[in-house]
Amino acid sequence: MEKNAKTIPDALNVHLFHEGNYFHAYQKFGAHVVREDNIKGVRFTVWAPNAARVCVVGDFNNWQSGKHPLERITESGIWSLFIPGLKAGTIYKYEVHTAYGEVFLKADPFAFYSEVRPKTASVVYDLGDYPWTDEKWRKRKCNPYKEPMNIYEVHLGSWKQKENGDLLTYRELAEELPAYAVAMGYTHIELMPLMEHPLDASWGYQVTGFYSVTSRFGTPDDFRYFINACHEHGLGVIMDWVPAHFCRDEQGLSHFDGTPLYEAREILNWGTLQFDYAKPEVRSYLISNAMFWFDVYHIDGLRVDAVSSMLFPNYWEGIQWRRNESGQRESYEAVLFLRRLNEAIYQYYPNALMIAEESTTWPLVTKPTYVGGLGFNFKWNMGWMNDTLRYMELDCIYRKWHHNLLTFSMVYCFSENFILSLSHDEVVHGKRSLIDKMPGDYWQKFANLRLLMGYMMAHPGKKLLFMGGEFAQFIEWRFYESLEWKMLAFDMHRMFHNYIKELNHFYLQQKALWELDHDGRGFFWIDADNNEQSVTVFCRTSEDPEDLLLVVCNFTPVYREGFRIGAPKNGQYIEIFNSDAGAFGGSDKKNEDPLQAEPIPWHNQGYSLEIKLPPLAAIFLSYVRGSEQVQPVEEDQNIEEDQNVQAGGGEG
Repeated sequence: MEKNAKTIPDALNVHLFHEGNYFHAYQKFGAHVVREDNIKGVRFTVWAPNAARVCVVGDFNNWQSGKHPLERITESGIWSLFIPGLKAGTIYKYEVHTAYGEVFLKADPFAFYSEVRPKTASVVYDLGDYPWTDEKWRKRKCNPYKEPMNIYEVHLGSWKQKENGDLLTYRELAEELPAYAVAMGYTHIELMPLMEHPLDASWGYQVTGFYSVTSRFGTPDDFRYFINACHEHGLGVIMDWVPAHFCRDEQGLSHFDGTPLYEAREILNWGTLQFDYAKPEVRSYLISNAMFWFDVYHIDGLRVDAVSSMLFPNYWEGIQWRRNESGQRESYEAVLFLRRLNEAIYQYYPNALMIAEESTTWPLVTKPTYVGGLGFNFKWNMGWMNDTLRYMELDCIYRKWHHNLLTFSMVYCFSENFILSLSHDEVVHGKRSLIDKMPGDYWQKFANLRLLMGYMMAHPGKKLLFMGGEFAQFIEWRFYESLEWKMLAFDMHRMFHNYIKELNHFYLQQKALWELDHDGRGFFWIDADNNEQSVTVFCRTSEDPEDLLLVVCNFTPVYREGFRIGAPKNGQYIEIFNSDAGAFGGSDKKNEDPLQAEPIPWHNQGYSLEIKLPPLAAIFLSYVRGSEQVQPVEEDQNIEEDQNVQAGGGEG
């Protein structure tokens, strides 16, 4: 839709921009299709304070140098020009002349659309109004802390491709991906970065066009069609966002006006440039960019990439730490930026998901800024991921010496609002796929992976799984080709795929697995110390005290009958989920009959159960409300168990 007023920053916009508090800068900067003085055209506006001259060149003027110079409208370096007659679809760049006689051709930092790689020019695009039909979704009431969150992480270019290797478009993906994710029991999809980037091998993490949704899959309206389809299916959309650094390619932000305008330093390990968070204009640029994806594309959240490298400027070098004025390692400017970012987003979008990928022990990442936190509402639990995968990769006979890798996460799991993530980073660069990480023979690999996923679902915290993991793809993820959907023709992969689907839906149905994810009342140990048999037993609960799930995980291939575990309440328990079910490819060792709690104290509980414990399996036992029986507790029962003998009963 054409704008009827001049799209040019006024005095207040300019003041806020230079103060670092202009959160909708994209509405004035960039290229906008407008009507000025009743004349249709395009208004170009750019910030280049150290440039001697700025012109716009493109297909409309045969790329002639100097033909359309912008006017410097402020002393602070904002340039603008209205060109009558230009329309959406015009291809252009800024020609930046420096004081030293250099001339650079730069893509528009605020461009809404770009040419398809390997071309690098910006394209005028009129975002205008879009016929959204997701009003019901956006107006829903939600509390993400007390609701299930099961995220399917997706790289759009390799989730599925056409037979000839061509990429699916946003609209083609909209016809398949949302329906698939919902059918599989996911509540959200997380999209790896879709901001314009020149190199496919960067997976989108080295950006040149922060406001341009990548043209690889179609236009901005095509992407809005995709988001709308997700919301119509009841599927939330989270996008990876990369404010930590940007690509060095010459058409991008690097030395934009002949000086390091946007950048503070080089990140040697990545070959990229870190944003200069000390500059208020850079903060306005980035916060406006985050706001842009909520405003224009109706996304539900951002997963903020590489927060640790922002907090610690020399995070990746690891040799000589850069110190701040207080002699500490952290970047005060980055802390200020992250806090202001989250405050701004929540001001406009109170239900937004702001998720930090943060891998250090920085405190209060998911606490409000007014108590000294960074203001995110969720954080990836990288400690749990590393410890758990390290444990699961061990041969089962060695696991008893590393039992602490399973139990340590409970020491800190309520210190932040965590998401348990098994992401793309864990299945690339020689780390092997999840199924290939598992030890043992073919059957044991699948059993171990079923156990891992069952344990993950039972552990406090929201969940995330990278695509391909749901059907146990054996090869590592490859960004340049489709997932190996053909593996579903094989029985074990097909049964595992069905297992993940059933497990996901089981998770959604059980409040005990998510309502108190971030509250210590939602979890307590029954037995954390049985390292000799590599068994853990714990309880998950919801706000309803009668809603109890006993979770028993056997991390060895030994089947155990007569295995006794403590029970927190008198009454009956029934097995409602078992990763060893034959339908999932397991050995089908089940507790088919209701289990009656006995007045035999065990594991510091007043009652206990005798169960069948299948090999390499996670089982879920649900307390049957109202099943209490009057039974005196045997006071002379010895509750001091020898974990090596009594805790497991017979080994079968």
